[in-house]
Amino acid sequence: MPGIASAFYRAFFAALALWPALLLFGGRSRTGLVALSRGAIRTAVIGGIFFAGDIGLYNIAVRHTSAGNATFLGNNAPVFVGLISWAVTRKLPSRRFWIALAVALTGAVMIVSVDARSISHASGADALSVIASVCFALYLIVTERLRGTCDPGILLAVSTSASAAALLVIAAVSHTSLRIPGLESFAALAGLALICQIAGYFSLTYALGHLPATSTAVTMLAVAPLTALLALILFRERMTPLQVAGGVLILVGVWMANRPDSSHGVEPAME
Repeated sequence: MPGIASAFYRAFFAALALWPALLLFGGRSRTGLVALSRGAIRTAVIGGIFFAGDIGLYNIAVRHTSAGNATFLGNNAPVFVGLISWAVTRKLPSRRFWIALAVALTGAVMIVSVDARSISHASGADALSVIASVCFALYLIVTERLRGTCDPGILLAVSTSASAAALLVIAAVSHTSLRIPGLESFAALAGLALICQIAGYFSLTYALGHLPATSTAVTMLAVAPLTALLALILFRERMTPLQVAGGVLILVGVWMANRPDSSHGVEPAME
């Protein structure tokens, strides 16, 4: 399936499941939905559009460049979170954040280096991966700002619906086919919606109400070693010693970004 199509169904199927669950079982969320201001809804929609840019561009890029390139370039969101936060607040994230980010990114390079040895010259697709990373960084920052006043379930439902609408418009304008080839593809798309989008991004949205976007972005780099571990368990894909070392470095970077400050508890996002 085209990248835009799979991205659309991921958001669309998730929205179809989220709204009934929210309205029927949301409890306090239903009250929060009624009280949600227009400004908050507008901001959540903007966040959803950024997220649509992230998954849409990444899905296109990964089909036209190496998996290593797309993975590494598409996971540079922590860099852009730090830079965008500085641009907005005029305060750089703490030195600990930049050190943790450098350690974790070094580990990410080591993990994808095996695949990156077959680096293609698809500079256009690589550029899409970088733009996707910027979109995801903006999504994280917008979501963090809203979590002070919005319930995570409501926020996820609104932003996911906006993502689906944006991707549908892009598919229509670009004449992208939305045909689902068969039952196996439908099951895969349902898995993306229920597991990745609802379970995964509800957890992320909830976390952004308690952690700064800078720490959260670095923590998400742990996706690489966790993916490798799951591949080992499920498919018996062996990791090279270099990749194992890279995974360790990423986990060290995650620990550095989130370890408590001895004098102030958890270190704030900005200094």
